Amino acid sequence: MLGKMNPQQIVMNMIKNNSNPIIANLISMAQQGNTAGVENFARNYLKENGKDYDSEFSNFMNNFK
Repeated sequence: MLGKMNPQQIVMNMIKNNSNPIIANLISMAQQGNTAGVENFARNYLKENGKDYDSEFSNFMNNFK
């Protein structure tokens, strides 16, 4: 069955099969196009880990320049 799926489909199936309700909610938000919800999740996650979303996102985007 995996042979007929592209890599993105394989990864999405692996993520969807995850029993973590937080990840399931995050995937649902992304699939529905709820970018504000995904960003809010990321901001909260980084804040809980002592990091600043804006600086981390800026660093991430600098990788593509």
